[in-house]
Amino acid sequence: MTTLHQQNEAMFKIGVESSGHERREHRRHDMEQAGIAVDRWDGAKRAPKEFGRIVDLSAGGVRIRTKQANVKADGQIRLRMELPAYAGICPFVDTSGAQPQPKREWVGWLSIARVKPAQDSGEFEIAGRLVDMDEMDRGMLGLYLSTQPLAA
Repeated sequence: MTTLHQQNEAMFKIGVESSGHERREHRRHDMEQAGIAVDRWDGAKRAPKEFGRIVDLSAGGVRIRTKQANVKADGQIRLRMELPAYAGICPFVDTSGAQPQPKREWVGWLSIARVKPAQDSGEFEIAGRLVDMDEMDRGMLGLYLSTQPLAA
C-alpha cells in the first residue's frame, strides 16, 4: 500500500496526476534552440546583466540555464526578457499609453522554485514562476507560445 506522500512524489516526477489530468496550469514550450538570453535587472541602474538562457517557457513560469551558482530556491530575482516577434505576434502588451501597443520586453519578478545542477556542464537550471505579470501580458504570452513547440 502506498502512502499519500509516495503518490504525490510520483505525481511530481511525471507531471500528471494518476487520473490523467495535467497538473500544470500553463503548457511549457521548448525555447532552448532559440538561444534567448535573460537579464538580471537592476531598475535603479537600468543596466541589465546577462543571467542565462531560456530552456523552456510558459505563460506562468520559466526554466533558465545559467552559470551563476549564487541563486537559492525560495528567493526572488528581477528579470528582463526580450522575446522576438514570431508569426506576427509580439509576446507582451504596453498599456501605458492611450492605446495598447505590442512590445517584446517584460521586466518582472521570478519566484525561484528549484535550482539544480545541469548535466556535467558546470551550469545550473533555475525554474520558477513569473509572479507579477499582468493578465494581458500573460494572455498574449500564452498566444505567442501557442505557435512554439511544446516541451516534454
